[in-house]
Amino acid sequence: MVKMATNRKTEMEESVRQLVRREFKPHFGKLAETFPSIAAWQRLQALGGNLWLDTGSIDGASELWTREFTALTTNNTLLNKEVQTGRYDALIGQAAKLLAAYDELSDRDRLLEIAFILNARHALHLVEKFDAYVSVEEHTDLAHDVDSAVRYAHRYHEICPERFYVKIPFTAAGVLATRRVCAAGVAVNHTLGFSARQNYVIARIARPNFVNVFLGRLNSFVADNDLGDGTYIGEKATLATQRVIRKLRKTHKLSSRLIGASFRSGQQVRDLAGIDVMTMPTKVAKEFLDLKLSNDEIVDKTAEQYRPPLRKGVDPKAIRLDTLWDVDRELVDCVDALEKENVDSFTPDDLIAFFADHGCGDIFVKWTAEQIKTSADEGKIPKLENWRDALAEGAVGLDSLLNLAGLNSFTADQQAMDERVADVLAKS
Repeated sequence: MVKMATNRKTEMEESVRQLVRREFKPHFGKLAETFPSIAAWQRLQALGGNLWLDTGSIDGASELWTREFTALTTNNTLLNKEVQTGRYDALIGQAAKLLAAYDELSDRDRLLEIAFILNARHALHLVEKFDAYVSVEEHTDLAHDVDSAVRYAHRYHEICPERFYVKIPFTAAGVLATRRVCAAGVAVNHTLGFSARQNYVIARIARPNFVNVFLGRLNSFVADNDLGDGTYIGEKATLATQRVIRKLRKTHKLSSRLIGASFRSGQQVRDLAGIDVMTMPTKVAKEFLDLKLSNDEIVDKTAEQYRPPLRKGVDPKAIRLDTLWDVDRELVDCVDALEKENVDSFTPDDLIAFFADHGCGDIFVKWTAEQIKTSADEGKIPKLENWRDALAEGAVGLDSLLNLAGLNSFTADQQAMDERVADVLAKS
């Protein structure tokens, strides 16, 4: 953001907060009994799991919400769908009018503020309707900017400290930002994790409330690249991560919990019963209920050792599948050494260099512009032919590659939303 006098910045941020919270009427702790209860969800909950819906749609959530659900997850993709319908065009106009008084803002900063307003207002609608905790995602432009990520995290928290979790992505800057805001008491859902080792690093360095495994994309990588049918790749990575996180809660007194994210089927819900948190798209939640499982068929799976089937001739080491579920001694030693440093003084480049110097440079990769473009052109799922050599050489991990693809995918959706905002402003 362009430099503003402190009093002007404070004035603007308070005006934005008031706009977002205008007419917000929460019902904290008063709505649970108004929703139905379903035995299958009760059983999952009894196994220790927290149930979330992975949707930003009020209509979609309303069809499935029961008193066993506690939270909703939004992201750049889901919010973009809501904005594209035009339901927030009036709010965009109101936001632009408010921000017009601050001519210090660049056009880009103005779009960042409007994106913040849209995300926060939509999340408040979800809180109001369901009394849910809601994960709100930062603008993708902040993924490599520690100070801005910290500032916006605090601002989200101030909008609704009772119900907001702030989503910050797994990047070097994101880990450092999460460390700072969690230490200040802001609840963080640290997103775009794909492996046990990434989440080991996140939990120990940043100490967020939640970490993630985007399990469906792991399965899709294997299936789309004809390495196997894709089954049980994400499930194996998720359960390995759950065991790592549970161990850290005991050995390091950490409180991070694991979210299984990017579910693709109702069967996966059954196969991962017992993990800390499941966030399910509405389609997946419906599929799980359609299985009509008895309580005896819904059992704790967290001790399972799934064996993903691969096509004959596929060498799992060559494509670094181990980076999805192994936490090796070298990484543990790296993080042990890091904890002896003044991490709060680190820049993102410092963190990247530290991991590289300790033999773990494939976790925080210093991507080239060409690699970033290749990933962006591929979409959500990397094409193995473009990365085979880098994976085989250990220059990148499969988890870091999928993280880059995920961030690029969210960035594309964020840009589509920003373009919609710009179009509305141009017509007003």
